Amino acid sequence: MTWVLATILLPLVGAAVVAGMKKNDRLATLTALVVSLLTFLLVIPMWASYAPAGDRIQQKSSMDWIPNFGIHISFGIDGIALVMIAVIGLLVPIVVGALGLTDKLPAGRSAGGFLSLILVQEALTIAVFAATDVFLFYVLFEIMLIPMYFLIGGYGGANRQYAAVKFFLYSFLGGLIMLASAIGAYSLASDKLGKGSFDWETLVTVVRDAPLGTQIWLFLGFFLAFAIKAPLVPFHTWLPDAAGQAPIGVAVLLVGVLDKVGTFGFLRYCLPMFPDASKELAPWVLVLAVAGVLYGSILAAGQRDMKRFIAYVSIAHFGFIALGIFTFNEQAMVGSVSYMLNHSLATGMLIVVVGLIVMRGGSTRISDYGGMAKVTPLLGGMLLIAGLSTLSLPGTNSFISEFLVLLGSFVDYPVYTIIATVGMVLAAAYVLWLYQRVMQGPVRGDALIGAGGGPGTAIAPELGATKAIKDLGGKEIAILAPMVVLIIALGFYPKPVLDTITPSVQATMSSVQGGK
Repeated sequence: MTWVLATILLPLVGAAVVAGMKKNDRLATLTALVVSLLTFLLVIPMWASYAPAGDRIQQKSSMDWIPNFGIHISFGIDGIALVMIAVIGLLVPIVVGALGLTDKLPAGRSAGGFLSLILVQEALTIAVFAATDVFLFYVLFEIMLIPMYFLIGGYGGANRQYAAVKFFLYSFLGGLIMLASAIGAYSLASDKLGKGSFDWETLVTVVRDAPLGTQIWLFLGFFLAFAIKAPLVPFHTWLPDAAGQAPIGVAVLLVGVLDKVGTFGFLRYCLPMFPDASKELAPWVLVLAVAGVLYGSILAAGQRDMKRFIAYVSIAHFGFIALGIFTFNEQAMVGSVSYMLNHSLATGMLIVVVGLIVMRGGSTRISDYGGMAKVTPLLGGMLLIAGLSTLSLPGTNSFISEFLVLLGSFVDYPVYTIIATVGMVLAAAYVLWLYQRVMQGPVRGDALIGAGGGPGTAIAPELGATKAIKDLGGKEIAILAPMVVLIIALGFYPKPVLDTITPSVQATMSSVQGGK
């Protein structure tokens, strides 16, 4: 058994165990935490055994599924999939550990049911990144919607059902269109090889030789599915609703990880399989990417709800990622892949911090807060660190990613790059605006420093209800600490990540340049 298979199977087994603990929330939480930590520990030998200079796809495993149609249950990883699996392994223990600190489960709902869905989501997401059979990828792409649908619809906010259905229908429709293109690619393999195949490596060698018109139609099927998932403007409208209604822990996985399946799909499927179509349609994709940067930034600045604010910030960031991918420049593409990782860390931390604020204040509205740094200085510091990483301040993890994207993109697309740079200025404005409104200025209303329990607490009626507002405790600091360490460490020393992803990016570039 490979390390990849182990990281898929362990959360599934853990989910089955946790699901049976509906009457003991404490035991269910402890069990889920142990399972998620063990899964993360499995990533360490997976990373250690990965050879960046070796084969493009490593740690392969395969078994027949539907042999008459050339369908296999096949898994393997490249450097891009490896870093995304690693960030999933990191974020899930944080989500599990934060339960109760960032979210309260609805009345009558057990921790066992919630956490079992989280573990299933983890397993399916890892499997999506590791799948090397296109049909298997499609199946996992659709199945992974199910636990997320129930997590949003069963545990979210007042409009959770609307948000869950919208999320599901958008992604499901995109997946069906992708299936049509996958069948078209299968038919091309059948015509050329005498038998059909869904093997990714086989399809890359077959479909890339198809006429440009055929490539374009097949490319569009995959691209639409991934553009919805990413999400790129104008296919983004499901994200603000889903992120706004999802519980904090679910939003961490939704915005921090699941969306990356879209940008991963561009790199794994669209570019290598349809190189000529990718180059032909790249200018149109770049228009969408730059539009997303500006649109997401402008709308983020106007948001009144903190969770929707993060959703629009992410839409802007995904515009940067798409810009780096479709400029077909190695530096820019390396920047995009590292941005996928660093966005997960920065946004994941920002969502968790917002959850801690909301649990104290009882509201997601920005206008309901003010001056909290005077009452909760540690919490204010954590929001500042997450915000600075989000705006890509030098010394934080996101800076090198954004810098590489802009540096590489400017070579062939200076106009798009200059326009996208405006997004960096807007990012500084909207992030600092959020921090200033929530943490700085006078404490809202008649809050009394030191009232209700000594220094570090306050009575703030406008923060939900009259109650003591306390600063971060030991458990909350322990949850945030890994993300703080990585944000700073990767800001000053990104080499391990860049060395891992660069060969995979070079292989992708080689596939594109080898087109007709």
